[in-house]
Amino acid sequence: MMGSWLLWIADGLVLLGLFIMTVVVIGLFRMPDIYIQLHAASKAVVLGVIPILLSIILLGDVGITIRAILIGCFILLTTPVSAHAIGRAAFLTREPMKGPDALDESGQLAHVPGSTRES
Repeated sequence: MMGSWLLWIADGLVLLGLFIMTVVVIGLFRMPDIYIQLHAASKAVVLGVIPILLSIILLGDVGITIRAILIGCFILLTTPVSAHAIGRAAFLTREPMKGPDALDESGQLAHVPGSTRES
């Protein structure tokens, strides 16, 4: 009886992870610039993969559980670092901000005309 509940919970976690990743992929096509896309993509990795890894932990044996925990730790450590590196590269190549509320406090990025608010 308890095993069937674990299966249902694990299936729900997998569906939750897939739903989050699907929504983010659809949203990536609608976002205006690389900075916002990068933010959404890095959140999708964490919020989409972690429920899937939790379902693996629920159903796996000790060896699989340890591997899933190590994969989760690796993702939590490397996702912010890689997102920062990509964002920094976009900034250094002067990739413009295209959002309507884009605010470049450094004053170094070119903005797309008509896309920023006048104060």
